[in-house]
Amino acid sequence: MTEPRLKTGLWISAQIRLCDISFIPAVVARRGDGDAGQVMIKRNLLNGTFEVFARTTDLDGARAWRRATGPEPVDGDAADAVIAREANFDPDLWVLEIEDRDGKYELDAPVI
Repeated sequence: MTEPRLKTGLWISAQIRLCDISFIPAVVARRGDGDAGQVMIKRNLLNGTFEVFARTTDLDGARAWRRATGPEPVDGDAADAVIAREANFDPDLWVLEIEDRDGKYELDAPVI
């Protein structure tokens, strides 16, 4: 049996609220399908580099994140290229951009 899923629009709203509480600037950079759109998080490290995480599942079906830009931060053009490539494949994509120099934002599942 699969676990119930939260609608994507509601999950995004909750993440923005959590960021607000922690004084972490966050904006919806791309709005997708409110019910079941894919999610990417673009973390701006405020030093000219970015990390992009894509929501996925692990081999057991549990929620997880993957580093869409690889193990090291990339420049803005490379981060935007990864997001554009995913958006061309999935028009329902959501992108949440977070300014997080200190690494205060915590993903809600492990990074695999």
